[in-house]
Amino acid sequence: MAMEKECVRFAILDLNDGHPNQGMRCIKEIVYRWANEKQVDLTYDVFDVRVNNDLPDMSYDIYISSGGPGDPLSTRFDDWDINWNKWLNEVLRWNENPGNEQKKYVFFICHSFQLASRYFNAGLICKRRSTSFGVFPIHILPEGKMHPVFENLNDPFYAVDSRDFQLIQPNLSLLNDMGAYITCIEKERPHVPYERAVMGISFNPYMFGTQFHPEADADGMLKHFQSEDKRNTVIENHGEAKLTSMIDQLKDPDKILWTNKHLIPNFLNEAYNHIVSASLVI
Repeated sequence: MAMEKECVRFAILDLNDGHPNQGMRCIKEIVYRWANEKQVDLTYDVFDVRVNNDLPDMSYDIYISSGGPGDPLSTRFDDWDINWNKWLNEVLRWNENPGNEQKKYVFFICHSFQLASRYFNAGLICKRRSTSFGVFPIHILPEGKMHPVFENLNDPFYAVDSRDFQLIQPNLSLLNDMGAYITCIEKERPHVPYERAVMGISFNPYMFGTQFHPEADADGMLKHFQSEDKRNTVIENHGEAKLTSMIDQLKDPDKILWTNKHLIPNFLNEAYNHIVSASLVI
């Protein structure tokens, strides 16, 4: 029983720019499921970052910043992008202040991961040669295997990938200097001469990001695959047999369903353990 903390406050940053999506539903369902299993109360507020230029303050315990469409390099002078970076800077300053016993935990998904990578100058963000969309294996690097978010995940594990951009050529010395490290990379493609993209980074002890969509579930992906545009993307890039295989994988409890049930919840467990221990100190 988690009696030490009456309520965990979540801020969910919606970067979908008003586009219909399954990600926000999935994030909310994971948060509710986690709170129910931990037997903690929760409150959450959703901030429509790109449509309303709406950002949270420092009164929340855990922040989840969503995926979204578009070019992460082209918006750096947009008001919402400037304010998102100010928010991220504010969280960093809070966490770096030794007077703040309770740190703020942040999870960045897909587009937010790209923005965070841009903020931290983590490497080269560039457009992919073709859109990546579907269910793919993700390989955990040795250092990543020590991170709590990967507890109970296989190597490789399976996740939903949906992106036109990628992070390659990581600035390893810079990441090392700031205590960050790459946790996982995309599948090996020996038949093509392209560098494998970074799929996850631990930016610091309180901030974690993934290029893929750990929140995705089978229902959401099946809806995507009903779209002719999405189906054609997979067929053009990988062939019809791969599309059929991906649809079959959606029902496999050891693939994206397993990732959905473990990766973000593992992050939330880590954050909650910190919240409880910090509240005891306070």
